[in-house]
Parts: sequence; structure tokens; C-alpha cells
Amino acid sequence: MDTETRYNQALDYLYSFVDYSLKKADQLAAANFDLSRMKTFLSLLGEPQNQYPSIHVAGTKGKGSTSALCASALQSAGYKTGLYTSPHLLDFCERIQVNGQPISHDELADLVDEIKPVAAQIAMLTTFELNTAIGFLYFARQGCDAAVIEVGLGGRLDATNLITPRVSVITALSYDHTAVLGSTLTKIATEKAGIIKPGIPVVSAPQQPEALATLEKISAERGCELTLVGRDLTFSPLNHSLDGQTFSLHPANLHPAPFHLKLLGAHQVENAVSAYAALKKSGLNVTEAHIRAGFAAAQWPCRFEIFQRADPTIILDSAHNEDSFRRLAQTLEDYFPAQQVVLIIGISEDKHLAAMLAAMQGIISRLIITRSLHPRALEPEKIIETAQQAGVPYEVMVPVEAAVARGQKLARERGDLLLSAGSMFVTAAVKSILSNEAARPQKG
Repeated sequence: MDTETRYNQALDYLYSFVDYSLKKADQLAAANFDLSRMKTFLSLLGEPQNQYPSIHVAGTKGKGSTSALCASALQSAGYKTGLYTSPHLLDFCERIQVNGQPISHDELADLVDEIKPVAAQIAMLTTFELNTAIGFLYFARQGCDAAVIEVGLGGRLDATNLITPRVSVITALSYDHTAVLGSTLTKIATEKAGIIKPGIPVVSAPQQPEALATLEKISAERGCELTLVGRDLTFSPLNHSLDGQTFSLHPANLHPAPFHLKLLGAHQVENAVSAYAALKKSGLNVTEAHIRAGFAAAQWPCRFEIFQRADPTIILDSAHNEDSFRRLAQTLEDYFPAQQVVLIIGISEDKHLAAMLAAMQGIISRLIITRSLHPRALEPEKIIETAQQAGVPYEVMVPVEAAVARGQKLARERGDLLLSAGSMFVTAAVKSILSNEAARPQKG
């Protein structure tokens, strides 16, 4: 059997289980999240998650970027480094990487074949639990010296929460997945802080007071040292351009050289400082020089990614809640002051679109409303209602290919930026379409 047939059969098997990432909010709220099956599963697989030191990263926004920055620095330090993240953009194998290289289709198919008889012994396993176990097993089989593990949803009952990391990281907390995690920052922070283990250092990005109070309380109860970025580790942004940005850490005599990032946006500096603190608290042998080199090399697609600089300028972003849209608006103002955007938007049904559009008030010249194939994608008709109430000019273009073509035409005519945001799945589709266009031979 050829590789792609085996790979597709492996994906069919994984998606044949309950996949909560495809469920609507009301189904998620009633979901049976329970670590006992995952604990049994990993035990039968030989506890692969305990065969290498790890860094565990939870949060609402920034956890993927923070994880990528940590992994890049560990790789620069000479560690064979695993990186487990979700969701993927274009290929499932992006979720499981070693030294920046995704697991191959063949290797994934092999591991799926291996775990099938074990999985058959455990009732009610989920797709994410299987994915996570495969990631842990792959890192062990590859002889990883360290791994960075991103939480899928929440923290306390997430399938990744059976590791005992060197350090637990909580990135910026805001309102998201409230049907599952709770409708207050205290409840959300409590779920995210479920990754905090007794005596294990904790690093937190800057937080709103309500969320911080919860993290401080839980860290103290579990005897953990908490490092808060912006209070215990301070920093200053230095300069930024479309080629990247630099920042310094204080005191300057301890960190004499600036740090450079390819990732754009002030929030990425917070993520980088959180990653720095996590690396230092991990006890792993990572020097400032390693961290600088790793940060300078780190990439994380579709996070204010400048896909094309002109005719029109195209930006791909993963913002999908009110807080991330505020950050997106600020980043647009920082890098493209006074410019408007044609926004290709599709969202999941549990998002607060009115607040997201309000955060971009005065920036959007036209909404191009579309819909991804994802089961949780909101129907364009529902988006239209909100756009009308917000007084934002709009048009509907389905499928995404039509939205991309129309968006490029409008942005060129108006001299605006073209931006995709609101749904990771729509932005992934936009990136795929644009990449295929760019790869086509030019006529003439």
C-alpha cells in the first residue's frame, strides 16, 4: 500500500473517535472530559511522556507562539526537541514536530497501526487523546532530549496534563470556550492553572487582575514559585519593522544584547519574555546566546504573517476572540498606521463577533464574509446580522476561493490591506489558496 493511502487511512481511524474540536459549544459543555482513560492508555504504552523533560504551555492566546519560541531556543542549545501543538494549519503532521520537522506520513501511519490494539482496550477514547499519545510516543522513539507540549483546551482535564514538566507556563488569559471553561476569568484561570503541579515553577505572561489573583492563589497552594512577566522579569520593546522587532530585558547589565524576533506585534514580545523565563526556570542548559539564536530563528505561521508585501499587502492572522482582535488592531496601527483593511472573515459559532468587530472599529473598509468547511463554522447569514448591526459594509463570498479572489481585487482597487482573521480554519484555507496561486507558472 502506498504512503498516502496508509496516511489517509490513519487519519480516518483517528477521526473515527469522538473529536471534540469538531463539536458545537452545547455538545462541548456536556462532554465527558476525564483523564482516567488517558492515564490508562499511557500506562499501557509504557509512559512515553516521562522519558524526556518537558515544558507545558497553557493559555488563551499566545500559547502556540510561546511554545514555538521555547522549542526553537532548545534546538539552538543542541537539544533534540519535540514540539506538540494544535490545531494544524495545512497538514495534520504539523502537530507533532522534532527539531522543526513534522512527523512524516509514513511514521504517523506506523504509530497509528501500533497503538490500535492498545486503544481497543479502552472505552471512549477521543481523537485528541490518541493524537497526544502518538505525539508522546513519537518523541520517545525519536530520542528527544526535551519537548514543549501545548495544551489543547483548558488545562486541568486536557489530555496533555499527564506530564510532570520542568516548568508550567500560562500565557495571556481572556474569554474563550466559555461553555467549557466558564464565563468568568476566575473560572477560566482555574481551569488553565490545572497544569500547575506541586513544587514545579510557574511562569505567567501579564494577566488581568482577576486572572492573576487566581494564578497566585493556586501557585501558593501548590508550593510553586510564580514568575510574572512584567513584574518579576521586566522588558522594553526597542524597535520594529516588517522584518521583525527587538526588545531588551532588564537589568541591562545582565542582558546586554537585544533579542530579535521575526514574529510581529507587541504581544509577541510578551510571549518571548514568557518563553525566556520558562527556559531559565526549566533547569535545562540553555544560555542567553542559545535563546537569542532560537528566538531570531523562530517562526509561527498565520500570526500576523505578512504573506505578501504589495499589490496588495496580505496579512494572515489567527485572531478569533475579542482580546486577540484588540491586539490585532493595535498591531495594524503599529505597522500600518491609518491604513484600512479588507477583512476576509469566517468564525466558529461560539465566538462573540460583535465584540471582535468593535475592536476593529474604523479599520475595516469591507468585510468579505465566507465559511470554512469546519463543522463549527458559523453560517454567513448569522455573520451578516452582526455586520449590519455594527454598520460595517460587507459582501458574502463562498467558498473561500471566491473570497480570496474578491478580497484581492477590492484591496488593490482601494489601496487597502487584505487581512484574513476570525477563524484559524478560514485563514489556513486562505494561505493554501494563496500559496497555490504563487506556485503556478506565470502566463506570458
